[in-house]
Formats: sequence, structure tokens, C-alpha cells
Amino acid sequence: MIVIGASGHAKVVLGIMEALDIAVTLVYDKDVAKKKIKSYSITHEEVFSNHETAVIAVGNNKVRSRLAKQYKGKFTVAIIHPSAIVDPSATIGEGSVVMPGAIVNADAQIGKHCIINSGAVIEHDCVIGDFAHISPKAVLAGNVTIGAGVQVGLNASVIQGKSIGKDAIIGAGAVVVHNIPSRCTAIGVPAKPIKFHDSATI
Repeated sequence: MIVIGASGHAKVVLGIMEALDIAVTLVYDKDVAKKKIKSYSITHEEVFSNHETAVIAVGNNKVRSRLAKQYKGKFTVAIIHPSAIVDPSATIGEGSVVMPGAIVNADAQIGKHCIINSGAVIEHDCVIGDFAHISPKAVLAGNVTIGAGVQVGLNASVIQGKSIGKDAIIGAGAVVVHNIPSRCTAIGVPAKPIKFHDSATI
């Protein structure tokens, strides 16, 4: 499998692949200053064969979205660390990565190219849009809806039944007790929007 990206997030993805005994055929990053990551040499030219599958090992939601469009058709599986707990009724979209210690409970739906980071908790019946990133130790209670491209920060929490609009950013440690609109940054306890932005992931 090809790994696209060679920064810090890619180190964790490579570790998961090693734990799963998934063979890494090459690591690609266009940044020529990057020479090696873990024990892998970094390739700077697109020398992908048509039949090879890939995973995008990039933490930035916008960049991940762009790369998914650029290399459409190469993503067929999710990468799930063996220590993650994923209920059999949950669905994980292609290209998504579920990191060590994460929990994805009954009937949760995770979109494509999402990151469910270390120790994050996705409770029953949550719906996570494509290209979202649920940061380490963040907790989503049951029936939460997360829009495409959302970033839920470190140790943030969302109470049951609330929704966060697409491309919103929830700050670290925030507690979401009301619905959050699209394309805003919300911080605090309780979380409140402090600014809106035009940037879109999708």
C-alpha cells in the first residue's frame, strides 16, 4: 500500500500499518527536503502503479480532501489500529484511519478519509462527515452529527444529539451543548462561535 504524506501524522499511520502487517510499497511526499520517515525512504515522484491502493497520511482536512480527489480510485479500505474498539454495526468509510485506543460504538457512521484520533470516543448512532478529524481524547455522545471537514479539538466533547456544521472548528477542551453552525470556530465551556470563515474543505 502507498502512503501519501510524510509528516508527523504519517508516522502514526505507518505504525498502524506495521501493527496490521500491511506492506508499505512506498511513502510519497512532494517535499524534496524530506528524505526518510521511520525506516522508510521517501519518494518525491509519482511512481504509482494503477493497481496499488493508498492511504492519505495527512492531518490537514483540506489537503486530505484535495489529495483524495487527485488520486481518486486508489482508496478502498479503512486503516484501524488493533487496539481500537469498533462495534460490528459501525461503518468506517474508505481511506479513514482509526487510531490506537479509539472507540466507535454501535451504528456509528464514519465517512471517507476521516481521522478518529488516539483515544477518541464516537458513541452510538453518531454520523461523521467525510474528511472530518476527531482529535485525541475528544468525545462525541450518542446521536451527534458532524459535518464534512470538521475539526473537533483535543479533549473536546459534544453532548448527545447535537450537530456541528461542515468545516467548523471546535477548540481544544470545548464543551458543545448547542448546535454549531458551519464554517465557524467555536471555543469554550460551553462552546460559542468566535469567528466565521469562508474556507471550505469540500
